[in-house]
Amino acid sequence: MKINEKYHGVVVPMVTPITEKGDIDTNAVERIVENFAQNKVSALIMGTTGEGNSVSIQQGAEMIKTAANTASGRILIYAGLGGTCISEQMTAANEFIEAGADVIAATLPSYYALTPEQMYGYYKDLADNISIPLMLYNITITTHMSIPLDIIEKLSHHPNIVGLKDSENNIERMENALKIFAERDDFAYFCGCAANSAHALKFGADGIVPSVGNFMPKAYQELFKAGVCGDEITAERLQKETIEIGKINTTGLTLGQSLAGLKVIMKEYGLCETYMLPPLTELDDATADRIRKEIKKYM
Repeated sequence: MKINEKYHGVVVPMVTPITEKGDIDTNAVERIVENFAQNKVSALIMGTTGEGNSVSIQQGAEMIKTAANTASGRILIYAGLGGTCISEQMTAANEFIEAGADVIAATLPSYYALTPEQMYGYYKDLADNISIPLMLYNITITTHMSIPLDIIEKLSHHPNIVGLKDSENNIERMENALKIFAERDDFAYFCGCAANSAHALKFGADGIVPSVGNFMPKAYQELFKAGVCGDEITAERLQKETIEIGKINTTGLTLGQSLAGLKVIMKEYGLCETYMLPPLTELDDATADRIRKEIKKYM
């Protein structure tokens, strides 16, 4: 098994901390990123966990600049790129690059169902026109599309496309993908479904992308190390533990509500407040109290 020299390890899909007025909470960004850097995990800013489609270009650039300054080169800063207007995406990508992003991670524009050829064209054009590396970002739960593996393989030979974050919860697809990419040292495969992290590492994944890593980066760094060293017992133990912790803010909740629940936990760890960007909202008091009570067992 080969590990991509530059693009590997734990990349945490970071929450977007905001103030009561809806501004980026830069002090919280600094706390979160410093915690990541001390535990040697990188940050994906404005992914799904980061409410990416609700963050303005200006807010995103401010958050990336704060994160990059805090990281000071110790970890990579991945910038999530979403939306449906390609010209606005290019504007955003360029501002994120100027703010200090190391990699752009782009989801498919998702208002229209795209053909495989249109998916290929979208990513090729994006890779051709940005000045930093591009990572493909497959997430069917929000885009309602799956990037076919043959399209990914074709794109993987583009000199500016460095990897795939695959958040599709499909074990068979993941194993098939790793048959193609596990031995490639020029293209990285990141498992974006945290519950499958240990399994992905066993089959040769380069990295994992766990949202629970927002407040438990050390546990996932240990899981990653165990996985790449072939210590399956430790990796599986940590996998089961983190799955149980992850249920605290996901069971019985929608995706949006689970993100609000994650911020409830983050506040318990002193990392950020619970405010959400519209259209998402904070949780009701009863649900938030239940989450606070359950997470205390692990603190």
